[in-house]
Amino acid sequence: MDRTDYLFIIGYEGNTAIVSGQAKRKYGKLTTAELLERGLVKAAFCSADFAADVTELELVRADMERRSGNPYSLEDLRRLFGVYGVPEGIKRVTVA
Repeated sequence: MDRTDYLFIIGYEGNTAIVSGQAKRKYGKLTTAELLERGLVKAAFCSADFAADVTELELVRADMERRSGNPYSLEDLRRLFGVYGVPEGIKRVTVA
């Protein structure tokens, strides 16, 4: 699975990840910071998570705190967005 697929996963069916094709085409080339600027916080979190970039993850966390006025840990954001990495066993990607 590539980065743009990971950013826009909308669900899973068995060993297949379902990806939003419209969002992937429109926003797939944006950086984490650019996704945040457009208000695509979940996609920005996925971008930072996929890169395993601590600086980007902190950027997303700080942006969420600024937007909501509440403190968030990275684990809070994982629970909020339901993002825990790509589940093992995903063999295909379907664009919807």
